[in-house]
Amino acid sequence: MLRPIVQPFCGAALHACRRLQEQLLAWLCDPAVSAGEITQANLRPGRVPTQIEADWLWHFLQKADGGRTLLDRALVIAGMSLAEKATLRTWGQAVAALAFQFQPNPPAWPRSKPKIPDAAWQAFRELMEAFYRKGLRSGLPYAANGTPVSSGGMTYAGFLRAFRAAHQLNPVAHAREVCVLCGGPLGQTPEVDHWIAVSAFPLLSVCADNLLPICGECNSTSNKGDQPVHTQGVFDDWFHPYLRPGHGALHLDYVLQTQSITCAATDAADTARVTNLDKLLNLASRWTREFKAEYAKQQSVLIGRERRRIARGQAEHTQAEIRAHLLTVQDELVATEPFHEVHRVLCAAMLEQSRVAAWQTELGLVT
Repeated sequence: MLRPIVQPFCGAALHACRRLQEQLLAWLCDPAVSAGEITQANLRPGRVPTQIEADWLWHFLQKADGGRTLLDRALVIAGMSLAEKATLRTWGQAVAALAFQFQPNPPAWPRSKPKIPDAAWQAFRELMEAFYRKGLRSGLPYAANGTPVSSGGMTYAGFLRAFRAAHQLNPVAHAREVCVLCGGPLGQTPEVDHWIAVSAFPLLSVCADNLLPICGECNSTSNKGDQPVHTQGVFDDWFHPYLRPGHGALHLDYVLQTQSITCAATDAADTARVTNLDKLLNLASRWTREFKAEYAKQQSVLIGRERRRIARGQAEHTQAEIRAHLLTVQDELVATEPFHEVHRVLCAAMLEQSRVAAWQTELGLVT
């Protein structure tokens, strides 16, 4: 979260679809509705806001997934007992109120799945996750501004494109893109992460506050993956990309002797959050790896310069010349490039007098 993170304009479409998920859940968990009443004729405005949404939702329920239709999953939910329906609906309402977790005195957040039959939970999870895997992939019934549309609605590709455009730091065509979490290269194929694991909270599968395109390394199982971003259901000690941004809340420093990067909170009140973010993404170790790699590059550059001087019969580098070169490197850093923050810290480390003197000694050994 080194860089500012904003929701693209098309987030309105995702917000609208999340409401549609809630409306579907309310219908399936209505105590007056049985499985036999889950029909196209009964899915009309009143259950959902418009006929466009009703038509899309019914078509969506006909989609097959794993040899069964999504409608089959809906019927399992609608066939639960009244108590089980009430339990699932209450649980869903708590999850849907995610934003309140980042306000003073938040309500309790569910710490486990609702107490409903395993078959019903599996049906609910598969149905809600399908809004992302099948609905968003093929197109939601909403334009970017959240208006219902019968065709040309928001897609996964459209969301990813809009997010990348909103976070493109360098407007020059073909410029490198930066991951909003680690500050490294976004890569050619960024991955859309569910910040809160959708396997545990499937109602957040298309939640605009829960979708975040990041680099593959951040999203890998060795880093964030599906790790929890709360502590036993409490979010106090955690940043959130949209609801409690970490931009400006952490700063990088270095330990020259070990050539390593550390990250610390700008404000002491954020110490636990910075620590958790570092552990979640292994930021310090990844930034240290980049620090060392760029250090090795600059070392190779200086060695190459020294060898060219020797070949021309010139005197060895003086400390003033080494410092002048490093100041040029520092001045030429581009803020929109990946790992800019790491490279800025590296330049400060290389310009320490002890390091300049050591480099002069090392260059004196070049032949």
